[in-house]
Amino acid sequence: MTHKQNYLFFLFLGLILLCSCSSKKEMLYFSDVDVTTQDKIVFSPSTIRPNDILSIVISSSTPELAVMYNQNTTPATGYLVSLDGMITLPVLGKIKAQDLTLMDLENVLAKTLIDGKHLANPIVTVRLLNAKFTVLGEVNNPGTYPFSEQNISILQALGYAGDLTIHGKRQDLLIIREENNSKTYMRIDMTSKKWFDSPYYYIKPNDVIYVNPNDAKVKSAGYISSVGGLLGLISIALSTFLILTK
Repeated sequence: MTHKQNYLFFLFLGLILLCSCSSKKEMLYFSDVDVTTQDKIVFSPSTIRPNDILSIVISSSTPELAVMYNQNTTPATGYLVSLDGMITLPVLGKIKAQDLTLMDLENVLAKTLIDGKHLANPIVTVRLLNAKFTVLGEVNNPGTYPFSEQNISILQALGYAGDLTIHGKRQDLLIIREENNSKTYMRIDMTSKKWFDSPYYYIKPNDVIYVNPNDAKVKSAGYISSVGGLLGLISIALSTFLILTK
C-alpha cells in the first residue's frame, strides 16, 4: 500500500470504531461522586393501598390472650385490603388501612387493643406480603420481582434484574409509579449522584423501571443489525476505498 492508501485505510477504520464505541463516562454509574463526602438519603415509606395483602401478627406478654386476635395467614391468604381500604380482623372487626404506612397501622391497632381493654401491652407487627416491582428494557433479566424488604433502592432493583446490559442507557432510566390513583413518571441519570436526593431513590411496590437502549443500540437495530444492511455498508465502504485509491 502507498502512503495515501494507508492513510485512507486507517481513516475508515477509525470512523468505524468511532461509530461503534461509547465513552467510558457513559458506561459508569455515578461518575461525579466524590468518595470523600457523605450524602444523607431520606426514606419515604409507602402507604397501604387496596389489594395489598398484609401479614398482621399480634402478640402480648400473655400469649394465650393474644391468640384470638390472630389468624393463620400465609403469603397467599394474609389480610386483603378491600377496595374501600378496609381490613377485617378477628374480634376487632373492620379497620381502615388505606393511606397508612405499615408503622401507622401498627400504632392504630395497638391503640385499638389498649383502648378497648383487649390487651394491656400489645405488640403489633405488620408486613406487606405481595410487594413487587417490574424491570423492563435493556437489562439482563427483565421481569417482575417480589421483595420483602421495607425499602429497596433502584440499584438493588437493577441487581435483581441482573444489571443493565452494555446497551442500556444509564443516563435515561424511566420510573413509572402509581400514587393517589394517578401515574407519575421520573427520568433518572444513573451516571450522576444527583438522583440520590430524588424521592425515587427508593422504589415502591408496583413501580416499573424501564431502561432505554443507548444510541448505538438504536442505530444498530435500525440498520446494521440486519445482515443485508451490514453487507451493504461494507460494500459501500470498500467501493469508496477502491475508488479513492486508484
